[in-house]
Amino acid sequence: MPKQIQVNGFAIFSPVHLSPGLWRHPDDRSLDFDTLDYWTDVARILEAGKFDSIFIADGIGIHDVYAGTADAALRSGAQIPKLDPMLLVSAMAHVTEHLGIGVTAPVSYEPPFTLARRFSTLDHLTKGRVAWNIVTGYSNAASRAVGRDNIMPHDPRYDLADEFLDAVYALWEGSWDDEAIVVDPIKGVIADPHHIRKVHHHGAHFKVDAIHLAHPSPQRTPFLFQAGASNRGKDFAARHAEAVFLGEHSKARTAANVAETRARARAFGRDEHDIRFYALTTAIVAETRVAAEAKYRDYQRYIDPKGSLALLSGWTGIDLSRYSLDDPFPTVKKDNAVTSMIDSFSRSERPWTIREIIEHNGIGGRGPVIVGSPAEVADELQAWVGETGIDGFNLSYAVTPGGYQDFAELVVPELQRRGVYKTEYAPGTLREKVFGTGRARLPLSHPAASFRPSAAGRTPKAASA
Repeated sequence: MPKQIQVNGFAIFSPVHLSPGLWRHPDDRSLDFDTLDYWTDVARILEAGKFDSIFIADGIGIHDVYAGTADAALRSGAQIPKLDPMLLVSAMAHVTEHLGIGVTAPVSYEPPFTLARRFSTLDHLTKGRVAWNIVTGYSNAASRAVGRDNIMPHDPRYDLADEFLDAVYALWEGSWDDEAIVVDPIKGVIADPHHIRKVHHHGAHFKVDAIHLAHPSPQRTPFLFQAGASNRGKDFAARHAEAVFLGEHSKARTAANVAETRARARAFGRDEHDIRFYALTTAIVAETRVAAEAKYRDYQRYIDPKGSLALLSGWTGIDLSRYSLDDPFPTVKKDNAVTSMIDSFSRSERPWTIREIIEHNGIGGRGPVIVGSPAEVADELQAWVGETGIDGFNLSYAVTPGGYQDFAELVVPELQRRGVYKTEYAPGTLREKVFGTGRARLPLSHPAASFRPSAAGRTPKAASA
């Protein structure tokens, strides 16, 4: 049986995600971002197209590196305004039955206890379809917003993240036994205290002494997304992630990242196939190649270069206003930045100019843009899977929700005809839909399993650093 291609919709709770300026296109509904009707429409479209999930990016910082101010981001709407995606999950789950809903939440700005409760709540309300995209943050603006002078350096942020994960694993996996909920109206008992224990985590960054407030949810630990692509980030992903998002424009670099992260997962004692890899891509598709190319040219007319520069400067930590558009992309490394993005464009087969990166990134971000008929788009998607070892795609868009609709109506049937895309959803939780029936919870090889009570002594691993 040929390898099945998995697809996630990639979005943000903002009028601009990865295609600055396209909100002006007459077919785009990005300005409806602050309405529930928009998001429930998107959820229905993705479920009709048998997408595995929607992955909603987030961050609490504003892009204020370009020219030393936030003016360019504010004028272009470059990921500002930006609302809280956690509050979308219940509504999107209510109008769907199978679609996974992944939300981004950082480990750098709040205690593990409160985040653990929110995800347990959402896992209950979605019947096991929620996912957490774990991020450490990279923005000094975000740190200043919560009362800190600057964000921690890059690698120590991942040390903090490892400890944060230990604390939430202890809450999700170790505080309540499955037998804890009794609901015996005769005895008047809802929960048995003998099957519930307090978590004691005393670490370098966090302290928890509490019983988890939520009873065991369908997945216990939410499905774990991650996008670490730096050296330290790959270690973190290899230890924790169930899905890794990649943002390369090169098949060769994507294949190398997949192989390296799988090797690191094996070194951590995990099954390398317990991680799925999704490559960022954008599909511009129409019934014919000529029509698709015309659509792409039309979209390009709306690209906002200043919005792109605001995003690029914010992500990389490099003030691109100091350079000419025809200069090569700077190779200067910023510790508090998306270092993999700097590597991606500065260590390519040939140097990219800033102008070329704006043109490339202006629609859908730094992943490839595939333009063509349904058959041509399907061919290229299969080539990416075959040549890189990825499992599927994080589908960005030029216009929304039309980009998702086009993919669902044109590309999905073509992939289904080829036998490489599901025709029905698998039953169960998001984890079961991705990995198979009976996998509602993390496997024993995952580090979270070590926080479960042992079968003999019923004593979970201490969650302390």
